[in-house]
Amino acid sequence: MPPPLQEVVRQLGSYYVRPAPPKITNPFEMILWENVAYLLDDERRAKAFDTLRTKVGTTPERIAAAPRQTLLEVARLGGMFPEKRVDRLRFIAELAVSEFQGDLRQVLKLPLPRAKKALKLFPSIGDPGAEKILLFTGTAPILALESNGLRVLVRLGYGAERKNYSATYRSVQEALAGQTGSDCGFLLEAYQLLRQHGKELCRTAQPACRSCPLVARCAYGRASRDVAGG
Repeated sequence: MPPPLQEVVRQLGSYYVRPAPPKITNPFEMILWENVAYLLDDERRAKAFDTLRTKVGTTPERIAAAPRQTLLEVARLGGMFPEKRVDRLRFIAELAVSEFQGDLRQVLKLPLPRAKKALKLFPSIGDPGAEKILLFTGTAPILALESNGLRVLVRLGYGAERKNYSATYRSVQEALAGQTGSDCGFLLEAYQLLRQHGKELCRTAQPACRSCPLVARCAYGRASRDVAGG
């Protein structure tokens, strides 16, 4: 049986430095963050995003009106397929203007299912991305998860690895039912700590189970240590 979520967060909070509050909590900017780069680490993604903010701006109107060449300069900082990313940034801006009058904050006032559906109209925003926006904006107490945090919880025994990411995500969310509570602050800290743990110790390849503060309650970690000779 996996350890309670509260215990997981407490132990990770004791092991790592307390995470700083997210720098980006505007829903439209969060969508831009997900789309400004492709398969890059946070540092390089931040460089592309900051360049977009400086050279163009991060409002739908500024992006829609920006010269293509300027957007292309930004997109090239974001890795592969820069031309496609320019088209995507423009599509995001035009969709925000045409469907939401350029202000996605109105989406946050909708009932939760409708808010998620509206956010998922945008590229790269599935259930995990929509739930991240709803959590980071303080709109709904949902434990959003990205791939690192999801991997940590699966290894702890929440849910199970399925055939695709979406199915695995749903499995973990169902297993967490009744444990997440209604405190967005706690859930945001959980998101950040689980993500950090997945990146630093509970890695996809060669996880550092011997250093993990959760290993005593982690079936995956205990099995790894047993295989390695205890």
